[in-house]
Amino acid sequence: MADYKHGEMDITAQTATFDGFIRFSTKFVIACIVLAVFLAIFRT
Repeated sequence: MADYKHGEMDITAQTATFDGFIRFSTKFVIACIVLAVFLAIFRT
């Protein structure tokens, strides 16, 4: 087995994926809130 050394793994791909997920989730929640407000205002 290879020797494990804490903190030496390259996590740039994981960090980019997580950042994209958070960005998508934030935009999706904002869109849901806007849609709910729109429906509440116009009572469709």
